Amino acid sequence: MRYRIITDSTGDLPVELVRNLQLTVIPMEFTIDGKSYRNYPDGHEMNAGAFYRLLRAGKTSTTAQINSHEFMEWMEPILQAGEDVLYLAFSSGLSGTCQGALMAKKELSAKYPERKIYVVDSLAASMGEGLLAYYASKMQMDGKSIDEVYQWLQENKLHLCHWFTVDDLNHLKRGGRVSPAAALFGTMLGIKPVLHVDDAGHLIPVSKIRGRRQSLDTLVAHMEATVTNPEEQVIFISHGDCEKDAQYVADKIRSKWNVKDIVLNEIGPVIGSHSGPGTVALFFLGSKR
Repeated sequence: MRYRIITDSTGDLPVELVRNLQLTVIPMEFTIDGKSYRNYPDGHEMNAGAFYRLLRAGKTSTTAQINSHEFMEWMEPILQAGEDVLYLAFSSGLSGTCQGALMAKKELSAKYPERKIYVVDSLAASMGEGLLAYYASKMQMDGKSIDEVYQWLQENKLHLCHWFTVDDLNHLKRGGRVSPAAALFGTMLGIKPVLHVDDAGHLIPVSKIRGRRQSLDTLVAHMEATVTNPEEQVIFISHGDCEKDAQYVADKIRSKWNVKDIVLNEIGPVIGSHSGPGTVALFFLGSKR
């Protein structure tokens, strides 16, 4: 049976990869400088470069989740065309988007009982979510059924490791991830926190590293501790308008392992609204998160 894999733009996938993988990406909304935009993979309403310039100029950005009505507008034409749907959602630990998809599924399943509709809570963010979508699409291209892809995602999503560091603590402060006092003193002392996404899909601070280079090295050290079969993996790295730092991490990885490939892309405006410029995030499959 034919089926469509859908995800949302918080997966931060490069537009070329979205096209090659034949993914359907629902753009999420962000509002900055008094105007609202959709975060399309090709950035045609506002690209990442323009977005980060506004953030660096002191503008703040807010985001909105996808509601059940929007999900129905995206999913129903696919079901009407005789295709099943597998939706890979932004972490429920960070957004209510997954709940909106489950509400849409309930209504659409009653209307189209002959169709399969799967909603997978990725418990992931940025190119971590994107990496799961990448693997799902590759399995679809290899002829795997929607049930096989769904089962693989459920069994492997907690092996999708996220490690990231931020350059500016004030964005995490605004999101309630660090206290105002910690942001102030951390900035004064040059502290660069290293965080990950845990099994519940929440952002968790893990360590406080002094200095940018050391924080980037720490990302690779965490990969070294848990990565499984790196020679068989494609590694994803996303960044908030700091490609040189992301490339530094990529070079460190290549010096240690002969990985299949490394894909770099910018963190889009929805995730970037909360992480800010200067964020570097590393994603791979490991023994545990």
